[in-house]
Amino acid sequence: MGIVNIEDDLHEQLRRASRVSFRSINAQAAYWIKLGMLCETNPGLCFSEILGRELKSAGVSAQPLVASEA
Repeated sequence: MGIVNIEDDLHEQLRRASRVSFRSINAQAAYWIKLGMLCETNPGLCFSEILGRELKSAGVSAQPLVASEA
């Protein structure tokens, strides 16, 4: 394991995002890094497709939301 030096502004964004996502700052950084790698290595897929594939491979079966009629 190593230390990664990042800009102060990016660290602040990590801190803020980690609170919203209920993750530690390190877990949020790891999440962004993994998703970034997946996006770079799968340029033909959009974010939601990549996330869907990852959830499926982890055995998560989330049902899509359906818009309600007003």
